[in-house]
Amino acid sequence: MKAYKAIPDHSLRLFRPDLNMARLQSSMDRLEMHGYEFDPSELLECIKELVRLDEKWVPYGEGYSLYIRPTVIATHPFLGLAAPESMLLYVITSPVGPYYKSGFNPVRLTADSKFVRAWPGGTGDVKIGGNYGPTMKAAAEANKQGYNQVLWMFGDDDAVTEVGSMNVFFFLKNAETGREELITAPLSHGDILPGVTRRSIIELAKSWGDFDVIERFPTMPEIRNAAQEGRLIEAFGAGTAAVVSPISCIRYQGVDIDINATGALTQRIWDELTGIQYGKIDGPDEWSIKL
Repeated sequence: MKAYKAIPDHSLRLFRPDLNMARLQSSMDRLEMHGYEFDPSELLECIKELVRLDEKWVPYGEGYSLYIRPTVIATHPFLGLAAPESMLLYVITSPVGPYYKSGFNPVRLTADSKFVRAWPGGTGDVKIGGNYGPTMKAAAEANKQGYNQVLWMFGDDDAVTEVGSMNVFFFLKNAETGREELITAPLSHGDILPGVTRRSIIELAKSWGDFDVIERFPTMPEIRNAAQEGRLIEAFGAGTAAVVSPISCIRYQGVDIDINATGALTQRIWDELTGIQYGKIDGPDEWSIKL
């Protein structure tokens, strides 16, 4: 999560912190960390007071923010594989600058990886370190091949799940109906992280009513066909750090699929979300919390 200084009045803001508290609780529960039933409002009040105390560490300007990472580690005084009997909850903060130094920088992805990020019944739907460490080698190999990140797939049908450490969205025209659809993987299998940015995009897009918003697993053959038939409009990743990250290319089965980037929808979502985060526009209730 992040703290922002609003552009109009320099007020301190948090973006949908209640969702971050809920995800922390579900992550602790998945790791059998007792105490996950804590009152999230109490921790949130502590974080708010921390941000107030560290106000000078919250940089001003669009793209600038204070990154906030609530963390829980086991501190039991022995080595062994068992649920922890004692834990330490602490909060790491760090000032950060714009993710994009000069406008959007579309990313190039490869889906040709032998590695798998997550699977049904695993821990892909919670925020734990074990989800991220194993992705480093895959990302490094992608970089050596000239790609920025890995587009993660799962199953025999090459279903698309996530990109790097972000959720992924595809905007395309349905082959049968001709209607425009924004598609992202569902949370039903337990292998997709319930990102706050992901949820915000889905809710915003549904409120606009300009196209269909669908949660299902797109497959890479489907994406390839849509690109070949001129129906793939744009694609982007979504997460706290980047907000949205336009995708310009996906390598699949040895062939690069070029995608228009940055698309109009990606730009619209960026403008809307950052506008709410920095207090430039009013968003839905309880999204931008003023401290």
